Amino acid sequence: MSGYILCQTKRAKLPYFIENISTNVYSIEELCYYLYHNLYLIDQTIMNEGLCSWIQEELELPALAAKLRSKISKFASAEDIVYPVFKEINYLTYEELKELNVRLQKMNEETPAMREKQKADALMENEMYVHAIQVYQNLLEREDLEEIREGMTEKVYHNLGCAYSYLFQMEKATEYFRKAYEGSRSREALEAYLIAFGMTRTSSEYEKMAKSIGTEKEVLQNIRERLQEFSKTPELVVNKTNMDEILTRLTREYHRSTGS
Repeated sequence: MSGYILCQTKRAKLPYFIENISTNVYSIEELCYYLYHNLYLIDQTIMNEGLCSWIQEELELPALAAKLRSKISKFASAEDIVYPVFKEINYLTYEELKELNVRLQKMNEETPAMREKQKADALMENEMYVHAIQVYQNLLEREDLEEIREGMTEKVYHNLGCAYSYLFQMEKATEYFRKAYEGSRSREALEAYLIAFGMTRTSSEYEKMAKSIGTEKEVLQNIRERLQEFSKTPELVVNKTNMDEILTRLTREYHRSTGS
């Protein structure tokens, strides 16, 4: 598998619409690419009779369509779908197939709640923030998140804050960043909360709040330096022009450091 898609089979005149990331695919290669990179988004919104009909009529692959129909009626796991599709064109190398097997095994061993968390994270990566918010909110209705994995509640709060910030709903973003910080008390969560708070309040309110929670000078200085780097200004100035870039980069750093 390479970074570009070389079609071996017929390209469809009419695309198949993948609902959960709002995109069209025109070939089995494009379908394979989506499945390989979005295992946690494989559900009934894509695996249905509509897909089978598209494969049969648009791609002219009736045998594959028949195989998938028999699987979809009792759809239970991602491998029920991905293996027949990949095998149709030998999409993966031997090493890639081994790696896929490991990923699928890991996914199958996860609890339903963890798979939902991963699904929401995948929606975030595809910039489907409204859909991601819905999944995260459903997770918060559970009472066993901490039993599943310690710190999971705070990670969901943090990611909700990120999702709302990307939608420029900064009051909601600040609320969830605050909850994430109150739960974890980590430096990364504190910095995200302070930045979001500063976007929705005056500088005096920001300084008062930072002081009230006992923010260390080192943390405040680090935030100033990072904001100056992002916004290219000598003061702590955050506005609608630069806040999306700031939060995007901070979120990526947070995910790298916490594995959330």
